[in-house]
Amino acid sequence: MARRGGGIPGGGMPGNMNNLMKQAQRMQRQMEQNQKEMQEKEYEASVGGGAVKVTMSGNREVLSVKLSEEVVDPDDIEMLEDLIVAAVNEASRQIDEDSAKSMEALTGGMNLGGFPF
Repeated sequence: MARRGGGIPGGGMPGNMNNLMKQAQRMQRQMEQNQKEMQEKEYEASVGGGAVKVTMSGNREVLSVKLSEEVVDPDDIEMLEDLIVAAVNEASRQIDEDSAKSMEALTGGMNLGGFPF
């Protein structure tokens, strides 16, 4: 009967498995550090030629909204609402882009089979 593991005592897997586990733990620590750094960052988006500026934290909390006087028109509230939505969405897009770059640097562009990181 053939032995599993290519004839290597113990199957040859424990050493490789230990290395894999160490790499996974190291990657997890790095991911946690990256997450912490992302949460501490601030992202600012400006729309309408600077009429609306939104600042968000890396964990997507809106920290501030700045409006220029000329954009505050009581007869056109919808435009102001649209500009605020656009600024928040742009800041959120910046966070997504920064997060993706951070993860790509961490994983070295590895294809992780559909995992969300």
